[in-house]
Amino acid sequence: MWLYQAGIIYIMANTVANPTPNAPAEGQVVPRGGLTLRKIVRPVFVFVGECGVLVWQSFKALARREVMFSDIVAQMAQLGVDSMGIVLLISIATGAVFAFYISNISNLVGYSGFVGSGVAYAFLNELGPVLGGVAFASRVGSAIAAELGTMVVTEQVDALRAMAVSPVRYLVAPRLAATILMLPVLVVFGDIAGVVVGYYVSGFSGVPHAGYVNSIRVYIHAADLTNGLCKAIWFGLIVGVTACRQGLRTERGAAGVGKATISSVVLCVVLIFISDFFLTLLLTNTAGSH
Repeated sequence: MWLYQAGIIYIMANTVANPTPNAPAEGQVVPRGGLTLRKIVRPVFVFVGECGVLVWQSFKALARREVMFSDIVAQMAQLGVDSMGIVLLISIATGAVFAFYISNISNLVGYSGFVGSGVAYAFLNELGPVLGGVAFASRVGSAIAAELGTMVVTEQVDALRAMAVSPVRYLVAPRLAATILMLPVLVVFGDIAGVVVGYYVSGFSGVPHAGYVNSIRVYIHAADLTNGLCKAIWFGLIVGVTACRQGLRTERGAAGVGKATISSVVLCVVLIFISDFFLTLLLTNTAGSH
């Protein structure tokens, strides 16, 4: 059942990326029939298989030190550091609104001593990784797909293959390493920004600053931060491999670049939300068993 649903989601993402398919020519026979199980399942297996191959080849190149460290650092600066502003802005805005609502509710029921732990728990476990992942996918996923797609349509990737240079080693591996390494860093800064803004906003709403800090110290544990970082690593992997895959499969010139860019963002965001549910169940059960 889950595979059928995943296939429908994948087809919907490609439909969003290409909403106006070509009309059939005059006299052309239009095939009848809707979505069959084969049409739904096959694209899912192709997508998962191609992403798996890219991840395996990239990790193998990184393990063999075939990737220049300077390339990884350059991608970390371009993809990670330049995304700091949008992640902080989203975290600050969300932290302010979330703290405002939870402070008002807590004041009504007399539980203002739990505002700090509520804001911190939400950011460390859920809001920080998900908001950071979505912002990362919107900015970085689109940039990677557009860059690689442009290289494909201008035959630069073919030129690399002609010179016996692996596109995966030269193009994919540095970007994949950068997304995996930088998204957890961005999430940590986003968590700090959200909790600090919540500190001031809750104070304006009547929550004592000392109670806010004390509740964080009492009820928040290191496992909360660890769970959020595990999600961030996985989301970084999703953004990197999905964007690279969509970029390398670009077709039909400039229109294909636009389609690859849109489908990259849509797929990244959808996969982040779907995997977040299963990661939450897994990490929560694992923490509870200990």
